[in-house]
Amino acid sequence: MSLLQELGAQLRATSDELPTGLVTVAMERLRTATDLLNWVRQTSVDPLGVPTLGNATEHAEHAAAALRLSQDAIAAYLGVLGLSADAGAPPDRDWRAGLDDEIKPAPEPDATPPPPGKLGPWWQARVEKLTGEAPPHPDQVTSDRKPVNTSDLLRRVAAGVRSGDRAKLGRDLHAVTADTGLALSAVTPPVLRRLAGDLLGHEPRPEDLARLRTAAAERVRALLPGTPPAVLDTLLARICQAPAPATAPAHPADSAVTSSVLTGVLLARLGRDAATLDPAAPEPLSRRDGDA
Repeated sequence: MSLLQELGAQLRATSDELPTGLVTVAMERLRTATDLLNWVRQTSVDPLGVPTLGNATEHAEHAAAALRLSQDAIAAYLGVLGLSADAGAPPDRDWRAGLDDEIKPAPEPDATPPPPGKLGPWWQARVEKLTGEAPPHPDQVTSDRKPVNTSDLLRRVAAGVRSGDRAKLGRDLHAVTADTGLALSAVTPPVLRRLAGDLLGHEPRPEDLARLRTAAAERVRALLPGTPPAVLDTLLARICQAPAPATAPAHPADSAVTSSVLTGVLLARLGRDAATLDPAAPEPLSRRDGDA
């Protein structure tokens, strides 16, 4: 390997190691927390820390933008060196960050486990509103049902969407606590952007908004008949980095549930199953890879 090739390899490795995925997930978690507090403070005169969270989200957005600019600059420099052909940009792997349970800090051995979430009742009520599926009767809930984390829940929802089983979709969403369900809002944005890019054959752009809406809107609304249209429009606009419609603060569960169903719809359009959302799974083949 020549000195120039070694330099290119080091630059590519540096670009790949930039924590863009982790910063993106942190940004989305802050955004989710802000949406939740915005909803809560509609009935309170206390701002409840929303301005502080807004500032933190803005800082995270700047950090994510700076990381992506750094990656673009490295790619441009490699092109100037004549290494762009063998340095072809690897697939966007940010989507794995939110689904990887290993990024969560392990509890201390002797630490007291945190109390279970106490927001369950309103979560179940909103899931029923969105899906039209009532929560199961307590007698129908088996005691040996294992708890699931957010990435497991996303895979279950995606599987239910692909099969078109709205009853299963409702059961899976009803079976979790609010904190697990709300976290869908944080882990799905990188996944959605990657899936949309694979469907379109390029990184989603504002002019792709109508095409994505045509590809997904009808199926999402069939599975979530109670979802306000503006929720899906906002999610699609964020994927395409287009201006989002100006609307009143939505219920915090709406974005979480709709984004998970949209993930399943895009997976189905690509002919993939829910197992491809496992961060340990092989990198899925995209249209760009196929064209190459």
